[in-house]
Amino acid sequence: MFDLKLIRDDPAAFDAALARRGLEAVTPDLLALDEKRRSLQTRLQEMQARRNQASRAIGIAKASGDEQAAKTAITEMAALKTDIQTGEEEERALGEELTARLAGIPNLPLDDAPDGEGEEDNVEIRIWGEKPALDFAPQEHFDIGEGLGLMDFDRAARMSGSRFVTLTGALARLERALGQFMLDLQTAEHGYTEATVPLLVRQQALFGTGQLPKFAEDQFRTTTDHWLIPTAEVPLTNLRREEILDAADLPLRFTALTPCFRSEAGSAGKDTRGMIRQHQFAKVEMVSIVHPDQSDAELERMTGCAEEVLKRLELPYRVLTLCTGDMGFSARKTYDLEVWLPGQGRYREISSCSNCGDFQARRMKMRYREEDAKETRYPHTLNGSGIAVGRALVAVLENYQQADGGVRIPDVLKPYMGGLEVITTR
Repeated sequence: MFDLKLIRDDPAAFDAALARRGLEAVTPDLLALDEKRRSLQTRLQEMQARRNQASRAIGIAKASGDEQAAKTAITEMAALKTDIQTGEEEERALGEELTARLAGIPNLPLDDAPDGEGEEDNVEIRIWGEKPALDFAPQEHFDIGEGLGLMDFDRAARMSGSRFVTLTGALARLERALGQFMLDLQTAEHGYTEATVPLLVRQQALFGTGQLPKFAEDQFRTTTDHWLIPTAEVPLTNLRREEILDAADLPLRFTALTPCFRSEAGSAGKDTRGMIRQHQFAKVEMVSIVHPDQSDAELERMTGCAEEVLKRLELPYRVLTLCTGDMGFSARKTYDLEVWLPGQGRYREISSCSNCGDFQARRMKMRYREEDAKETRYPHTLNGSGIAVGRALVAVLENYQQADGGVRIPDVLKPYMGGLEVITTR
């Protein structure tokens, strides 16, 4: 959501920022609607003032015995009451329309976010690690997992349909080990506070982080009007919704390991085999709530926290700055981490870290106050994957695969795997 004053003060700059996202100008329609509503509010104030005058006139007329004057004032007051009621209903409808239009506008990109239309315009900024030198034809993760007899898409499909998987034995433990390792790293070394959060949220929580109303088709909704979380970003950021924070308490940093649920609307034909694009997956999420002066630095810090996971797992990756046409709805700048997958012979996204500025805080009415200050301001929020557990499992399987079909365990995960060195075929 945006402050209408920002749009009124410089509509050309607002539309220019949207144009960088490939969107058409919105300010002419918005400002016309805003002016109509403000004019109506002025008329309502005038009518309410006249109604108050008529009410006083009735009292004066009755006190002086002037029944005709009292009758005239009563007639005027009744007409004003009807007009005010009609005007208030119209003003409410205009306000709802204005709010709905503002809610559908994405965040404005930062000046240093690269311009572009899609993922082909994203900018690579660094590469880390050596790609494994395999002396055999690498397999993709689903062939490895099915070859081990520990990854089953067919049985999952019989229960739940496509884009689900069951893991058993050492692969189930490996997925759990990855999540525990990531949580331990983010809490013990990077200062995030672990949280257990609801997996079902109400509409206003998804509105606050920007998934609703525009992306309803991407979510799973229950018959009780709860929504399954697409990421722990939603409940973690909403932990401080509608609160006034003390500036001295910032930054706040939270993390959680949760199942995530996405309908994958619009993904027909994409990654139909394997675990890359699932309806249900596990992810460690990081959320920061910071002073506005610190959000740029916090994005760099958060991205480094995600990178450290891949470094400890010794998985080669690269970091991209997303262009304006590829950023998420709530983001004003985003870094993507893409891990190398030998089976696919290319990098694939495994983490996304975004600075949302005050965009989400405004939507969820989260504010902070400096010491001794009367006014409040909106903090900045950031979120990032720290990291996607399922995709990390995919990356471990492909980068640590062996010629005989087995998979070596990364050194950092061995304590979580009871000392297991290799997952072997049956």
